[in-house]
Amino acid sequence: MIDSLLLVLGLVLLTAGAEVLVRGAAGIAERFGIPPLIVGLTVVAFGTSAPEFAVSLGAAWSGAADLAIGNVVGSNIFNVLLILGLSALIRPLAVASQLIRVDVPLMIAASLLVLLFALDGRISRIDGAVLATGLIAYLGLQIRQGRREQGAEPTPMPAAAPGVAGHWWRDPLLVLIGLALLVFGSRLLVQAAVAIASALGVGELVIGITIVAAGTSLPEVATSVVASLRGQREIAVGNVVGSNVFNLLGVLGLAALVSPTGIAVAAQVLRFDLLVMLATALACLPIFFTGREIARWEGGLFLFFYVAYTAYVVMAATGHAALGQYSAALLGFVLPLTGLTLLVLLVRDLRAGPRGWG
Repeated sequence: MIDSLLLVLGLVLLTAGAEVLVRGAAGIAERFGIPPLIVGLTVVAFGTSAPEFAVSLGAAWSGAADLAIGNVVGSNIFNVLLILGLSALIRPLAVASQLIRVDVPLMIAASLLVLLFALDGRISRIDGAVLATGLIAYLGLQIRQGRREQGAEPTPMPAAAPGVAGHWWRDPLLVLIGLALLVFGSRLLVQAAVAIASALGVGELVIGITIVAAGTSLPEVATSVVASLRGQREIAVGNVVGSNVFNLLGVLGLAALVSPTGIAVAAQVLRFDLLVMLATALACLPIFFTGREIARWEGGLFLFFYVAYTAYVVMAATGHAALGQYSAALLGFVLPLTGLTLLVLLVRDLRAGPRGWG
């Protein structure tokens, strides 16, 4: 019971820390006249992934490798299947052409790169450096793309109001408070997750892929669902894709860098979870392309597969007797039928014209 309460407290502190950090960093950016585009690509992207960053970094530093990689892989699967699924059920989500042409292919490439790095059973510090460098390149590409679409240099944000000038210390203080909450919350969360895993007799990997991954994705849930409710449908999709790229390149890359021996990748993650993560990234391309939106039925399909995936993880961890039949049903019927349906829809849309790439 105490560990469960500490787990919840850790999640609350992580969410609050991310919110405070984003507010403080955005205030500093505004005070120094940093363009809104750059603020969105850096501050917001980091803010929504800050819980994943804090937990994976803390887990890697303390030697809990399963928790570090399970959190990133589980969060990426959660972001696509549950967050986009739930948001699309609320309102069909519009997909910007840039996501189809640039961001989703980059998300697929980053997923494939992590899988390739993990083939030897470890994401080394050199691998982490390559991933972190990829994040810098990705941010540079986004800034360049944004400026090209605007047709000119971004207009600087107005200077802070005179009445606020005397409180220059407020925003840096918010950043420090946010960082402190993230560090303390991540430490509580990691310790509680390890204790719960031991008490339940399941591995840290299962806890990381399910409970911790869902908890650290709360900022993405809030951002995408609120954006969907307010009709800002492209923001809901862009937030998820951008966060997934940041998780793979930034969170996992830096976690591997700070770990003295890199991050060990369990055989189960290599054989199953990383493949599921890559499959969800690949599934985004035909679903995003067809009609340039995520329809409600496609959102329901995402949710169904998240429930199916979570059920498989739990059944495998507990050695459930029905695991064999469940796996056979998924592999022999559900997945082929879904793949065939998406392929038919994609071919139909391609014949209708290249509207998805315009």
